[in-house]
Amino acid sequence: MLWTLIKILLFVVVVIALAFGLGQLMDSSQTVELRIFDMEFVLSPLMALGVLAALLVAVWLVLKLLGLGLAVLRFMNGDETAIRRYFTRNREKRGLDALLLSMIAQAEGDGKTAIAKAEKAHKLLNRPVMTNLLVAQAAEMTGNQALAVDRYKALLDDNRSRFVAVQGLIRAKLAQGETDKARALAQKALDMQPAHEETQNALLKMQTEAEDWAGARKTLMLKKASGTLPRDVWRRRDAILALQDADALAAAGDLNRAREVAIEANRLSPDLIPAAVAAAQALVAQGKGSYAAGVIKKAWKSQPHPELAAAFAAIEHDETPRQRVARFEKLLRQAPDASESKLLRAEMLIAAEDFPAARRALGDLYERAPTVRSLTIMAAIERGEGADDAVVRGWLAKALTASRGPQWVCSKCQHVHATWQAICDQCGAFDTLEWRDAPDSSGPSATQTELLPIIVGKLSRPVAAQEDVVEASADNVDATVQEDAKKSA
Repeated sequence: MLWTLIKILLFVVVVIALAFGLGQLMDSSQTVELRIFDMEFVLSPLMALGVLAALLVAVWLVLKLLGLGLAVLRFMNGDETAIRRYFTRNREKRGLDALLLSMIAQAEGDGKTAIAKAEKAHKLLNRPVMTNLLVAQAAEMTGNQALAVDRYKALLDDNRSRFVAVQGLIRAKLAQGETDKARALAQKALDMQPAHEETQNALLKMQTEAEDWAGARKTLMLKKASGTLPRDVWRRRDAILALQDADALAAAGDLNRAREVAIEANRLSPDLIPAAVAAAQALVAQGKGSYAAGVIKKAWKSQPHPELAAAFAAIEHDETPRQRVARFEKLLRQAPDASESKLLRAEMLIAAEDFPAARRALGDLYERAPTVRSLTIMAAIERGEGADDAVVRGWLAKALTASRGPQWVCSKCQHVHATWQAICDQCGAFDTLEWRDAPDSSGPSATQTELLPIIVGKLSRPVAAQEDVVEASADNVDATVQEDAKKSA
């Protein structure tokens, strides 16, 4: 409302000023002399204003006539004529049709048609980014990596398509087996868009495959900073990469640095069993046995494991079986009801030749979860208590068809590994190994080994020929079990 009032007042002021000016000019007795060549004109102020206005109009008309003349010349020259615009529109229409057919062919999986139509669109349209991208993608589909690389390189000149061009070159280099170049390109792509998750994952995979653990840790940190990786997952995977880096440093002879990195890996993920074992070994090497014991106890509380027990045993070398049983009690109390704790206690009591205590320690584990290890422990207890050989062989024969118990199993492909690894040998997945029971692949065997416990239980010592058959089966079990016994000792 106020602004409207101000505009009205300004209009009134302007009208009054014009009226006052015209009145002053009409009342003025002064004149304006205008001389053109030999002619002289005397004009009043009001007439002079009229002549000035007429002169401005004449100049405007001259400029318009000049523009009209130039337009006529362009028309005669064929520039922007109706015919030219017709042909331009027709060319553009055919180009767009070819572009559409290329996209449809690509969606249908017809790579050759997609390339042909995209090349036609490239000639008809002045849209190099769009057409080069379509040709490159169609070439990838047909396996024509040379054409794909050529068109992706053409896209590098435009800021809008540079990132997608680098990604296409990464795929092309991987298809050609040039992993080092692909990794370098992935690093450049990540510098362009640090938060791009697909590029982060691709670079991380290539770095782990190339055993570039330091670079992989940087990429993992970038994933955490960009919010594509939860903090707890980052800590565990960073610990795994640090553990791999420690192994590489140890192989290179830098033992001091390797021990520091192993301890850092355990600090990042205290419940990661391989990291706890490596950190304990590093601390023992530094003369810090009590710290090593603390590291193992903390990991044992999270998940009891034979490798932890082996590392705990290595802290003290010169001790009797009784002393070892007493020292291990502090560790076993961290998870007293775990199966591993019961098995380990029974094994140590067997080594100490306290067979009744070993039987009590094992409890009914051999019935609830019969494994090669638990059944072998029962065989050792029976032998220690003086049972008949047929009874001992019966337990060993029963172990032939029993489960091996928890093992390192890849959660992605279910492949069983003898030792823990950061990358699965079978499928190449990272951080997928879990300590658990392997998928049950047991079933009726061709040799009917399930009947051995029944046969052995009925054997008597005088039947030498039959004992030899059973002994051969028992020896096979012993060979299988010795590995597990060594790990858990």
